[in-house]
Amino acid sequence: MLADAERKVLRIIANYSAGRKRMPTLIELGRKTGKSQKKLLETLSELAKEGYISWTPADPDRITLLQAWEREDRENWWQMYGSR
Repeated sequence: MLADAERKVLRIIANYSAGRKRMPTLIELGRKTGKSQKKLLETLSELAKEGYISWTPADPDRITLLQAWEREDRENWWQMYGSR
């Protein structure tokens, strides 16, 4: 399950790229999220580690969206939707 900050950045990336046909820059992501560059880089690293985006700090403005929606936590779905 994604943390709130990660989910927010993922949704911004997905919506931004769908509407503008390009990925947002770090400056644009910072403006939309209100996060510091350091926090934003940490969030992007986590999204990349979890397989939602392809991204590297060596080229911070190059983001490739791999999965636009958060994956369901299949193991603990019952906690979200009621008892087993």
